[in-house]
Amino acid sequence: MALRARALYDFRSENPGEISLREHEVLSLCSEQDIEGWLEGVNSRGDRGLFPASYVQVIRAPEPPSAPSGDSHGPAARYANVPPGGFEPLPPPAAAASSAAPLGLSLASSFKPLPSDSFQPGQQPPPAAAGYPYGAAGGALQPSPAQPLYGGYQPSQGSDDDWDDEWDDSSTVADEPGALGSGSYPDYDGSSSGGGGCAPGRYRLSTRSDLSLGSRGGAAHAHPQHPPPPSGAKSSATVSRNLNRFSTFVKSGGEAFVLGEASGFVKDGDKLCVVLGPYGPEWQENPYPFQCTIDDPTKQTKFKGMKSYISYKLVPTHTQVPVHRRYKHFDWLYARLAEKFPVISVPHLPEKQATGRFEEDFISKRRKGLIWWMNHMASHPVLAQCDVFQHFLTCSSSTDEKAWKQGKRKAEKDEMVGANFFLTLSTPSAAALDLQEVESKIDGFKSFTKKMDDSALQLNHTANEFARKQVTGFKKEYQKVGQSFRGLSQAFELDQQAFSVGLNQAIAFTGDAYDAIGELFAEQPRQDLDPVMDLLALYQGHLANFPDIIHVQKGALTKVKESKRHVEEGKMEVQKADGIQDRCNTISFATLAEIHHFHQIRVRDFKSQMQHFLQQQIIFFQKVTQKLEEALHKYDSV
Repeated sequence: MALRARALYDFRSENPGEISLREHEVLSLCSEQDIEGWLEGVNSRGDRGLFPASYVQVIRAPEPPSAPSGDSHGPAARYANVPPGGFEPLPPPAAAASSAAPLGLSLASSFKPLPSDSFQPGQQPPPAAAGYPYGAAGGALQPSPAQPLYGGYQPSQGSDDDWDDEWDDSSTVADEPGALGSGSYPDYDGSSSGGGGCAPGRYRLSTRSDLSLGSRGGAAHAHPQHPPPPSGAKSSATVSRNLNRFSTFVKSGGEAFVLGEASGFVKDGDKLCVVLGPYGPEWQENPYPFQCTIDDPTKQTKFKGMKSYISYKLVPTHTQVPVHRRYKHFDWLYARLAEKFPVISVPHLPEKQATGRFEEDFISKRRKGLIWWMNHMASHPVLAQCDVFQHFLTCSSSTDEKAWKQGKRKAEKDEMVGANFFLTLSTPSAAALDLQEVESKIDGFKSFTKKMDDSALQLNHTANEFARKQVTGFKKEYQKVGQSFRGLSQAFELDQQAFSVGLNQAIAFTGDAYDAIGELFAEQPRQDLDPVMDLLALYQGHLANFPDIIHVQKGALTKVKESKRHVEEGKMEVQKADGIQDRCNTISFATLAEIHHFHQIRVRDFKSQMQHFLQQQIIFFQKVTQKLEEALHKYDSV
């Protein structure tokens, strides 16, 4: 007999490999074994793919009443029939536990559902059993005492022992931003809890409310003392969730924020302000701009010479106090910033290299890359002012190791990450964003970044090929010409005529001039083409960041559209939909501000670099012209 299942709720696919479901639809299952909370099957339209296990109920023949419900420990135990009195929790398998942890959800598939005939289509699910306020049939989730709510998420903490290790040869990518914590689902009206008892300058912001709703498509919180409303009453729908735990929208905390689950204390110093400028939303300018130099790369050793590393001297202009940093310090800082700021493009660091780390050319190239990186960091209104970056620039790890490690731990325990990060965003209160206009701007920028990435890749390839020809081919060809001129001069010397000596010497000098021009060609890429390719590499890193940033904003827009559809269908109150749109606007303001900043620095950097390139080209050809003019004047006295 083929395995079948009935869809309990509507599900709309959002990722490749998923299929959409309609409530009450009967599906054919490929297997009863779920894969990290997902099942594979074929819907009534013939589409085959994955869908959430908690959204369906397996249809099976009734089991004999005498069969004990708790004897089975296999996969089928999740869908075994139980008496209609309620739900009996089962210990989730290891696979289910591991998949639920990143999402921060206790999946409803970890509970035994009611028999398929316990309620009919169109009816509200029955009240949950005492002690279990959430019913699996309603798709709601049971809070897990082992996991805190999202607001209590603690980011990854590095080991101080590891901190003393050399990180140049191994990756130090930070843990992913905090995932959704398990717990009740709030009402999505955007109401803020009071800040009573908070210290001055520290405000409690929350997008939670006192009521908890079920998961997408599920019924509202049910209680035995409060019977469900009649079928004709207005239902309270919820916006669908993206159960793909690898989605950037989920990992960044954007979904949790938009759905109203963020809650935390925001200090005045943590606020990130978006203002309206002449061209639209932009980050508020840094009132105390500064720059930072990176000089004096020095090879140093530790553990009595067993470990070697390169130390760079950093001197910020706003302190004028030098600090010394290794590449691993930059790497750690980048990981923290990339984790904390999901809607800001943190510039990529120069690439690592396993061998040749102490060669002069590599050290020089890395230093130039770090200078570009630092210029972008110091010029960003948000990144330049954040605590962890200022700690990196001002605290000496060599003279005050205790203070350095305290600042490091503080950064790694930052609570304003993930969904809570979006609470720190302060946007223009009187301004309203048009949904279609925002979507149009984002789509336009998405097309722009793809075209820019393609053209940057092409230019980088062309410049690299041209530089290679200058270093090898052009030099060799000019030296061939010079050698040929000298050969002619040597032949003329065989005439032994006194009046031809000047001509012979002039021709020989011409040959030397072409040799020198060949050397100029070989040295020139360092002056003009290499800096262009360094800039392109930095911007290719920026362009690689924006798909994730755009994905977060697009995910928020999707939730708004879904909430509006629920309002039109009479399934959601306008107040709840407005709360979702307000939080989406917050993300949109920040995204548009970051796009504006990107264009600003792009114009600044490419203007400066193209001016430098052309100036160096002019200087180069002036040197070539000078060599040719010197050779020409040798013939004046012949």
